Parts: sequence; structure tokens; C-alpha cells
Amino acid sequence: MDEEKEVIIAICKYVYTNWISKAKSQREFASKCDIEESTVRRIKNIALGTSKTDYNMSVKTIAKICRKKEVTLEELFQNIKK
Repeated sequence: MDEEKEVIIAICKYVYTNWISKAKSQREFASKCDIEESTVRRIKNIALGTSKTDYNMSVKTIAKICRKKEVTLEELFQNIKK
């Protein structure tokens, strides 16, 4: 597996485990973060290893989620690194 794909998987796992799975619903999470519900489903499927396709999450999407969760990008990557 290439390094870029590993990073995306790590981000998806972190976002899903810490935020999406704790939200009332995927729709609510998407709405609060101003992203598409289909994006939330992609993140979930990558995190759970059930996706048959690759997903290249944009920095814009990551930034929107972090902004709503009041976490900087730096903090997110530090948490993922742990």
C-alpha cells in the first residue's frame, strides 16, 4: 500500500471513530460540517475497510470537519500520528 493511501485511511479511521460514530446520524454530521452525506459515507466505508474504491479526501473537506470540531489541522495530524 502506498503512503498516500495509508494517510487517507488513517484520517478516515480517526474522523469516523472519534466524530462520525458518535454523531446522532451521518446526515447530522454532514450538515454540521457543511459536507455532503455521501462524503461521510465514503469516510465511514474507508475507515471500516468496506469500500471497494479509493477515496482522495480533499484538504478542504478535512479543514471543514476540523473547523466544526474546533481542532486545527496540526492537532488532527498529531492525534493521528499517536
